[in-house]
Amino acid sequence: MAQDTNPRTPLTLAVWQCTSLPLQIDANLQRLQDAAARAHAAGAQVLLTPEMFLTGYSIGAAAVATLAQPRNGAYALAVARIAREHSIAIVWGYPERGADGQVFNAAQWTCAEGAAVLHYRKTHLYGALDRAQFSAGQVEASNSQLATLHGWQLGLLICYDVEFPENTRRLALRGADGVLVPTANMDRYDIVPQTLVPARAFENQMVLAYANYCGTEGSLRYGGLSSVVDALGQPLAMAGRDEALLIATLTPEALAHARREQTHLQEYVQRIQQGGKDDGKG
Repeated sequence: MAQDTNPRTPLTLAVWQCTSLPLQIDANLQRLQDAAARAHAAGAQVLLTPEMFLTGYSIGAAAVATLAQPRNGAYALAVARIAREHSIAIVWGYPERGADGQVFNAAQWTCAEGAAVLHYRKTHLYGALDRAQFSAGQVEASNSQLATLHGWQLGLLICYDVEFPENTRRLALRGADGVLVPTANMDRYDIVPQTLVPARAFENQMVLAYANYCGTEGSLRYGGLSSVVDALGQPLAMAGRDEALLIATLTPEALAHARREQTHLQEYVQRIQQGGKDDGKG
């Protein structure tokens, strides 16, 4: 586990739960502009959006292939302008076309100055829909990086990825204080936001922010229940089924308290250092 040397200061997150507007790039950019303005006015330094926000999630393989862009393409430039205008970092989802032509379900962290500081490709594809539209991102160092904001080390996962405990644990071992998760979770899987997200936070003594859609998209019915969960697995903010902009402030004191109260991660690291075998697969 990386040594904790960052002096943290309070960090305010905005988690945006909204409906999906499939195939409406310009409308989604305008909605993002409005949400960024509201989040900044509420004091947030980061705005987290749902999975594949710019294009919609369930749009079909042909549309995904048509709309996919490289990570430094026109989508990135448009989001960078919004981030600079409102002085807020934005985590946003889109279909990324890699240099080899493959298309990935991706998320990008654009900082308040407009630079891309973190890229992530979804590694665990859910069901026939995901597999028809995307290639799976690889679990490797370049896909497991952290970005630092106000001293907090934060990583990214996408939707189904957070349901596998190895993924949050891998980021925790790299020194993550929190993980931001864009998602498109359906209402029949409420167990994920209600049980698994708090469990991932609790077992790693880290904060989790989970941004879901609400409403419908084609045949999909989204469950909402977006949240920010603290490092003891307790909700700092939680949405219901309707649109919401959640605001939650993380404090270094609360994180330190959680890590004193619960020591699962520390004990796991000690076991590995003492020669215990790590059988986890990312």
